[in-house]
Amino acid sequence: MSHFWKSIAGTIALSLLQCLQLNAQDTARYKGMTVNLDEVIVAAKRIGFDVNSFIKRVEDDTTFYRAFKNLHIVGFDAINDIQVLGKKAQVQASLYNQTHQEMKGKCRTMQVSNEKVTGDFYTRKGNYNYYTAELYANLFFTKGTVCTDESGEDPDRSGGSLARHKAQLKQLIFNPGKPIRGVPIVGPKVAIFNSEVMRYYDFSITAENYVDGTSCYVFTARTKPGLSRIDRADVVIDELITWFNKENFEIVGRKYALSYKTMLFDFNVKMNVQMTKYNGLLIPALVTYNGTWNVPFKKRETAVFAAKFLNFTGAQ
Repeated sequence: MSHFWKSIAGTIALSLLQCLQLNAQDTARYKGMTVNLDEVIVAAKRIGFDVNSFIKRVEDDTTFYRAFKNLHIVGFDAINDIQVLGKKAQVQASLYNQTHQEMKGKCRTMQVSNEKVTGDFYTRKGNYNYYTAELYANLFFTKGTVCTDESGEDPDRSGGSLARHKAQLKQLIFNPGKPIRGVPIVGPKVAIFNSEVMRYYDFSITAENYVDGTSCYVFTARTKPGLSRIDRADVVIDELITWFNKENFEIVGRKYALSYKTMLFDFNVKMNVQMTKYNGLLIPALVTYNGTWNVPFKKRETAVFAAKFLNFTGAQ
């Protein structure tokens, strides 16, 4: 190749590289939020991808929380593995079992098999000795026959403040990004789309494949590096990443980290959720959790768990 054509090729390559770099730094605005876009999203925007509509969809999404309720209206098999850790990260107590949920109309029952328990997972009376285990059971286990309404809601027999507290905790864990009513300290701080909260975050939209190969648009919110101690006290969600199927904008996965610390309580939780579809319903296929809680009148509790759901039936 002559020197002239090498020069032309080099110029073209440099121009393309500069273009990609410029595109990678492109941004969009949404309700005062600055959103970084990668080159794939910039290209998609040029041919009709509406960034604002996409972020609005993320903000208004209820399908993720609903997906967990869908576990109340289908039959399934599940593999449950819960471990409570001691101060030196050793396993202090654990539960492993397999469950099979059957549906008859709007009512469900569950059979347990291959159960293995270690440590003081249960009290002498057979109750759960740990709050994480109790929450897990409340979410994923069925005792006796339980009937739901059309929304998948169960009648909460605990009632009163305990039922309200469980509902708030579920929303914090399974619907991050939404304000939580009735929680004066933490509740408003998780509303990352609120103008008072979004200023602590870097937002981006990228394009990548999910772990199962699904082509996705990915919305990410991460706390800004170098926040002051005062600003950090207003942050609960450290990271929130959601993968949306490019074809239908359904959530296929979400990864998030939550933490907060006060004189009275603190928590640090990381979760990863992979979704699947069954008969048109969005349903969790895998939920992993690694977290520590320290709340008044209880010992610090650190636990990890993995819940795998498969072989769905019913809900046609």
